[in-house]
Amino acid sequence: MANFNLNKVILGGRLTSDVELKQTPSGVSVCTFTLAVNRRHSKEGEQNTDFISCQAWKNTAEFISKYFKKGSSLCIVGSVQTRSWKDSNGNNRYATDIVAEEAMFVDSKGEDTPSAQNDSQNQKSGSYGYNP
Repeated sequence: MANFNLNKVILGGRLTSDVELKQTPSGVSVCTFTLAVNRRHSKEGEQNTDFISCQAWKNTAEFISKYFKKGSSLCIVGSVQTRSWKDSNGNNRYATDIVAEEAMFVDSKGEDTPSAQNDSQNQKSGSYGYNP
């Protein structure tokens, strides 16, 4: 019997701040951002929101930083990545991030993405993905 492993995440939410595109020392584009994602209601009238740390690389990072801003609705497809390190006090620290491999518009054309109206290729597809 073969082992079965699957690490796939689909999230839809709103950006909590503007996305800043950065470059690694070797020139690879990267951006980090937080998505505010509402949970299903557990009780009538009760709404909970999770703030999920995400990152994107290369063309996907460039696409997100160009077409999305604080408050924009964004849908991403990616995977969960965990990391650990020792802080300056020698304590073990852990973090979990979502690595976005695809990003898609959610809002109606022009609602939150005015610059997207000028890019016919992205208007047609409504998404951009980069699979490393």
